[in-house]
Amino acid sequence: MITLNKKILPILLPLIIIIFWYIFTVPIVLVPNYVMPSPIMVVASAYQLIISGKLFTHIISTLIKVLSGLLLASVIAIPLGVLLGWSQNLEDMSKFIVGILRPIPPVAWIPFSILWFGIGLIPGIFIIFMGCFFPILIYTIDGAKRTDKVLIESGKTLGTSNFQTITKIIFPSSIPTIISGLKVGVGIALMCTVTAEMVASNSGLGYLIMNSSQLFDTGAVVVGMLSIGIIGLIFDLIFKKIQNKIFW
Repeated sequence: MITLNKKILPILLPLIIIIFWYIFTVPIVLVPNYVMPSPIMVVASAYQLIISGKLFTHIISTLIKVLSGLLLASVIAIPLGVLLGWSQNLEDMSKFIVGILRPIPPVAWIPFSILWFGIGLIPGIFIIFMGCFFPILIYTIDGAKRTDKVLIESGKTLGTSNFQTITKIIFPSSIPTIISGLKVGVGIALMCTVTAEMVASNSGLGYLIMNSSQLFDTGAVVVGMLSIGIIGLIFDLIFKKIQNKIFW
C-alpha cells in the first residue's frame, strides 16, 4: 500500500491541475484560448511540432548550448575553486573581483555577447557560461574549505606535495558540494539559455517560445515551456543517480 502511494502521489497533483485546466479552458472558457490554451490545444501543438521535427531540432539546439556552457564553466570553475579553497592567499586576492562580478545577472551580458559574437550558438554558450561559472565556483570553494584538516595534516606528515594534497585529498573531499553546484548550475543554465535564445539566437526552445508568442500560438509556447521543465527534471534525476552511485 505504501509503495502504491509513493507511485501515485507524485502524479496526483499534476493530474488535478490538468483536470481543472481543462474545465476552465474547454467547457467554461474563463479566458480566451490565445491567452491560456487548453490542454487539447497544447497536445495538438506538441503533435505538430513533433511530426514536423521542429521540437527535436529546438531541443537539441538548447541542449548543445546548455551542455557546452556548463562544461566550459565546470572545466574552469572547479579547478579554480579547489585552488581558492585550498589557499587563503589566493582566495583573498580574488575576493574583490569575484565579489563584483558574481552579482551581475547573466542577462546583463547579452548586449556584449551580441556585439562580440553576433547571433547564434556562441552568444548562448557565453551567457550560460557566465551564469554557471560563479555558482559552481562558490560551491567548489566551500567544498574545498570544508575538507577535514586532519586529512590534510596526515597527508603532509606522509610527505604529500601540494599537488598531491589538492588532487588526492581536497578535490575528492569536495565532490559532494561540486555536484550540488552543478545541479544549481544546470537550473541557471536552462534559464540563461532560454533568455539568450529569445534575444540572440535563431534556434532553441527560447526562440520557439518567443516566436510562437509573437504568432499568438500559445499552445506551442506551453510546449516549449514544458520541454524546458522536462529537461530540467531529467538533469536532476541524472545528478541524483550520480550522487547515489558515489555516496551510497
